[in-house]
Amino acid sequence: MIEMTIDSIRVSLMNYQRVVILREKGTNRYLPIWIGPSEADAIAVKLQNVEPQRPLTHDLLQSVIGSLGASIDHIVVSGLRDDTFFANLCLTVDGEKLDVDSRPSDALALAVRAGAPIYADETVLEKAGIILEEEAGKRVSEDRLNEQELQGLSAYKDFIDTLDLEDFRKRRS
Repeated sequence: MIEMTIDSIRVSLMNYQRVVILREKGTNRYLPIWIGPSEADAIAVKLQNVEPQRPLTHDLLQSVIGSLGASIDHIVVSGLRDDTFFANLCLTVDGEKLDVDSRPSDALALAVRAGAPIYADETVLEKAGIILEEEAGKRVSEDRLNEQELQGLSAYKDFIDTLDLEDFRKRRS
């Protein structure tokens, strides 16, 4: 498992979809994951320390988890199949470890609320991770994917090609 941080949440100007950009700690490798607008807002609200008047859905779920005596240890972006990312909430309940299947967007929204670490499986990063060259701020091509996998990730490639990658380099400085 590789520790990640939330780098940013972006909106595609082509189709107004949201993508959360995770960054591997200490490197220039990024993992873009498409998410829904509600989940993007739920993550952004917490990252920006905005306090809503009433609890949002992820606040409620965090409260329920705590009320049941459980805690969120960390989350893992655990898989990528057919353009769909998978994640797990890794909980401790009465001293026992429990993994709960989750959409990555929901897991991330809970992780930011709980202050829990975010991880990605290395195989996910090998398939969908993007490495930026330090000097040019450009994407480094990956030769690890076969043609079918590349076609499956074409929506991500199209979106990434519209990003201002120079902005990522500036943010890291």
